Amino acid sequence: MARRMIEAGFREEQWQHRNDPHIAPINRLVDELRRMPGRDSVPYIAPMYGGVDARLLSVLRDPGPKTQEANGGSGFLCMENDDATAEAISNLFSDAGIDAGDIVSWNAYPWYINRAPKAAELEAGVTPLGRIIDLLPKLRVVMLHGGSAHDGWNRLTRQYPKIVAVRGLHVIKTYHPSRQAFWHRDPLVREARKKDLYESFQKAAQYLHNV
Repeated sequence: MARRMIEAGFREEQWQHRNDPHIAPINRLVDELRRMPGRDSVPYIAPMYGGVDARLLSVLRDPGPKTQEANGGSGFLCMENDDATAEAISNLFSDAGIDAGDIVSWNAYPWYINRAPKAAELEAGVTPLGRIIDLLPKLRVVMLHGGSAHDGWNRLTRQYPKIVAVRGLHVIKTYHPSRQAFWHRDPLVREARKKDLYESFQKAAQYLHNV
């Protein structure tokens, strides 16, 4: 079970190690993005992740409320945050046998807005997403969770059409792990979405293990 960020000791440990060598280049980028006027809401990436050694990039929509210290959150983008989406994605990675050391998380729009990003906001997220990819020399799998992540990736590949082939990336488009993604009146649709999400994580694990 996730949600270790509610433990003061775990949270302090993450904070103390946020500039460790494996994660420092990514969090320096976060610092750069936070210095933009009115945009200091980009959460740091928790050092429990693989940082520049990660082989899987997990892209969601935007940071959730529990990434924000002003909301009583951790200040980190982390699957150990105290929210249902973080817990769901943590369980999915665990079920697939994918370790946190193989992962880096990011968002199509990296600043906190707590709503679906607009087109211009997704466009603004393209450069940071591209820079994250540049920081991951071992990257092999990109998981795109939900429509905003799909849209943001499409915008990135329009600007850099050779990025997938040149980097040899396996790109997996699936559903967002939040409960909202499964709000549909037809139970067959709900089950099909859950199955797609689960199988996407299993596929990601196969790609990682076959590298």
